[in-house]
Amino acid sequence: MNICFIMYPWEKIDPDNDTTLALIKECVKRKHGVAMCIPADLTIRNSVTTANCQVINRMEKTPSSLKSFYNKAELREEMLPLAGFDVIFFRANPPLDPIMLNFLDSVKDDVFIMNSLQGMREANNKLYTAAFGDAHSNIIPATHVSKSKRYLIKQIKESKADKMILKPLNGFGGSGVILIEKSAMSNINSLLDFYITNSDGSSSYVILQDYIEGADQGDVRILILNGEPVGAMKRVPGSDDHRSNVSAGGSVQRHTLTKEEKALCKQIGPKLVNDGLYFVGIDVIGGKLVEVNVMSPGGITYINKVYKLKTKIEEKVIDFLEMKVVDKLQAFDRRTRLRKAVEDA
Repeated sequence: MNICFIMYPWEKIDPDNDTTLALIKECVKRKHGVAMCIPADLTIRNSVTTANCQVINRMEKTPSSLKSFYNKAELREEMLPLAGFDVIFFRANPPLDPIMLNFLDSVKDDVFIMNSLQGMREANNKLYTAAFGDAHSNIIPATHVSKSKRYLIKQIKESKADKMILKPLNGFGGSGVILIEKSAMSNINSLLDFYITNSDGSSSYVILQDYIEGADQGDVRILILNGEPVGAMKRVPGSDDHRSNVSAGGSVQRHTLTKEEKALCKQIGPKLVNDGLYFVGIDVIGGKLVEVNVMSPGGITYINKVYKLKTKIEEKVIDFLEMKVVDKLQAFDRRTRLRKAVEDA
């Protein structure tokens, strides 16, 4: 199998804890061909979508530790056609570049793409949770999305809760997430101006969400593969930050899925698969879905460490990709045989 990871730059990888690196290492360990590129490396050349890739040289023996693998990996540059790969694994950080997806549209029938382009178009921002049809806030907290300062202030004033969460629509890694309180309403106008108004005069949408009791104790990150949970961890905020994201200083603990969390996964799993969102990370607080991360969900290395898993999560992910490639090849062979039967008739 040959796989191309569309991701962030190699030099920006955290060699101790990076999920993408763990996936790449597993591919190299299995002797698959691995190439990497960033979205800006995509180009169209003679009507063929190509990428200026960094290709990892084959290794006789794959180092056991993630950091050793990162340090010993040898890279070479090659301009390669994307349609020649078996898999394109999208692992770039938000925000999603719609033009980049247009490049990939030209190869989506030739290559298995994880996650699907249409799925990413629909789910790349925090609006996707509204697609689960939860009118009574049974699985998602009451959520308002707007760029109208007047409307948002009205919702804050009318809320029965003393606290709410405000965050940008396209943020990631906990960036821009703040806790607002009714007791500090004098600051709301300036906060909303900062979040909504851009330097060029345009405006951006923000999300205002009911605060979930217990959020100060952390949230749960659940990794879902092909509609089924394959790992979970509890993320606990640091002493000086309300955010539980590890990138924001949070820590990680073991977590066993509750009955409510299992029911939540069962409820949303079929839609994720139907939308081609095969590998996602969901964030849950108090049994309620807060976010769905579809572009570059992390957590594999942390979950592996706190559980000391015998079968690592990256192994399950690459098993799934290998199965998809076999299915695609078998479907192609079957179609070829049927075409020949018609032509020979």
